[in-house]
Amino acid sequence: MIIDTHCHLDVEHFNEDLDAIIESSFSNGIQAIVIPAADINDLPKAVEICEKYPQIFFSVGVHPYHAHEYCEATLLKYIKHPKCVAVGECGLDYYRLPEDEIEKDENIKLQKEVFVAQINIAKKYKKPLIIHIRDASNDSKEILLENNACEVGGVLHCFNADEQLLSLSKCGFYFGIGGVVTFKNAKKLVNILSKIPLEKLVIETDAPYLTPEPFRGKRNEPIYTKYVASKMSDILNISLDKLEELTTRNARTLFNI
Repeated sequence: MIIDTHCHLDVEHFNEDLDAIIESSFSNGIQAIVIPAADINDLPKAVEICEKYPQIFFSVGVHPYHAHEYCEATLLKYIKHPKCVAVGECGLDYYRLPEDEIEKDENIKLQKEVFVAQINIAKKYKKPLIIHIRDASNDSKEILLENNACEVGGVLHCFNADEQLLSLSKCGFYFGIGGVVTFKNAKKLVNILSKIPLEKLVIETDAPYLTPEPFRGKRNEPIYTKYVASKMSDILNISLDKLEELTTRNARTLFNI
């Protein structure tokens, strides 16, 4: 039994067969699903899904790509909902920054401001954070520590295998492992996986993105977490049953579900 801790069921990729995907997931070993907020415009859809299915939960937040759309009032509108379990996905992403130096600096500044704002919301409402980090490990870690994000902890979604972030496990942060671990070029993640405390590992899909082997290139779905779990079991040399048990327990502790 597995909990998919990061699955974008609220995006258009699932419009045509959402209910079928959800029902298939719960019929094939998925215990619960967390829908992370990315685009603030999708929040109402996420809430609608969670109100229909008891085993599905959501977070409130704004992805760094959408930092310019940040609206605190909208996040606060939903954060007290009984199915809201976290704040995010928030963080920093320097992968696609503007080429113009002035625009680049302004974009980074805005991302940081929105990141800090969401950390403060998480602390105020005592919710864990769902953190997105891409090509921004130094700044992300600095912001998390300087703003006392360890008060609430959270999860480093789609962990980028940067060893300097491992120390965050000591202050309440978990590490989300998804389909990337099955990729042939994921040697860095494979090598670092055993350095993560077992009690800090959770499984995710990031569906519909980052589909694991052998379905890479197709739409990702919650049931594909079993391929992630199988690969993790092999790497860590523990039984699949134990791997699923501990990651499910970790997810329940992280999100209080």
